Amino acid sequence: MSRISRTRSVVRTLVTVALAPVVAGSLLAATVTSSSAAASQNDETAKAQPTIVLVHGAFADASSWSDVIRRLHRDGYRVVAAANPLRGLSDDAAYVRSVLDTVDGPVVLAGHSYGGSVITEAAAGDPDVKALVYIAAFIPDAGESAGELAGKFPGSTLGETLSTASYPLPGGGAGTELTIKQVKFHKQFAADVPATTAAIMAATQRPVSTLALEEKATKAAWKDIRSYALIAGQDYNIPPKAQQWMAERADARTVTVKDASHAVSVSEPAAVTDLIRRAARDSR
Repeated sequence: MSRISRTRSVVRTLVTVALAPVVAGSLLAATVTSSSAAASQNDETAKAQPTIVLVHGAFADASSWSDVIRRLHRDGYRVVAAANPLRGLSDDAAYVRSVLDTVDGPVVLAGHSYGGSVITEAAAGDPDVKALVYIAAFIPDAGESAGELAGKFPGSTLGETLSTASYPLPGGGAGTELTIKQVKFHKQFAADVPATTAAIMAATQRPVSTLALEEKATKAAWKDIRSYALIAGQDYNIPPKAQQWMAERADARTVTVKDASHAVSVSEPAAVTDLIRRAARDSR
């Protein structure tokens, strides 16, 4: 090899070595930028998704949403399952409003059974609540109570299964609370749920005050917020005809699960989750 050729070869090698860190740095910067952009995009997607707030009804607790919550978590939603006090409509709605105040950004608010009455009252005037989802639930207008709506159409056998007990009131006197007799719980509340699961639900049920079912709503948030309703076709607590009538009055986007019991969030969590997803997508 000539001296000139050797010199050119050495120069090429030196240039390659000198540029290698620059090229590597550029590639690393591009990778970091790309990763940062992807992370930012994921953050923006998470922010764009509403938080799902779930409100259980009478004779249940927040665990009744467990399988729905698992599905929503897999979709990336943030979920809050409120512990509905079941003491009285105005007090319960005030509590749920306090829960909503802790949530940043848009909310899809779902209620089961008496929880429907609570979300109807609690969401009124809240600009962050973008959708209401009623799951085998009451959808009252102002001046209506849950007990009144349950008796509007024939088909509820709940009254035949109840036990009553007294509890002290803070200002003195006593209130009355209701539970479903455990031996009747499976057939009445959760006929399409396995017997072992229904037995646990019966043992852990939350009593509801008669005041909660008798107190009349003062607001109807569904008049201003888009609503969705799932009708349980084999519901012995709230007759399906009553659910359908309330949903139509609220102009709710409605689905029916024809063989579902009142405990539809336990027996048919996929159908319940699908409706909540739909409300969340529409709200975006």
